[in-house]
Amino acid sequence: MILYVSDTKKNEVRRWKIGDTNGIIVAGGNGKGDELNQLNYPTYIFVDEDHSIYVSDNFNNRIMKWMKDAKEGVIVAGGNNEGTGLTQLNCPRGLAVDQSGAVYVVDHYNHRVMRWLKGAKEGGIVVGGNGRGTGANQLSYPIGLSFDRQANMYVVEYSN
Repeated sequence: MILYVSDTKKNEVRRWKIGDTNGIIVAGGNGKGDELNQLNYPTYIFVDEDHSIYVSDNFNNRIMKWMKDAKEGVIVAGGNNEGTGLTQLNCPRGLAVDQSGAVYVVDHYNHRVMRWLKGAKEGGIVVGGNGRGTGANQLSYPIGLSFDRQANMYVVEYSN
């Protein structure tokens, strides 16, 4: 069994295996910042079958992918300052990656869920994006998401 923990104060993600006492840093760990080897308030994480770690780098408004044993990550979504454009995020939260490598991101303050296809420079809106609200096409501060075996998406909202 393996446990991954994002630490918002130390700006790092650690991995523990059974019997470990300290764990090892697998993302960040180089102080708070916006360089490719740094994180700024990492929150949600997703680990794929290749043991790559995807991190919601909250205050950098980006999703970073750290391949196994990498010393720095690559930006796979956002990273173009805070904003509402299709290349931007505003405090990303929950995330998931599908079998094709598409990254799904909860864009918290933009009240939407976005999808970046593998290698894409901009994302597309999957759910929401119509302002904050209670309508069928709106979200209100989404924070998490998951998929079931039939690929149905479930979104957790903070305010609805």
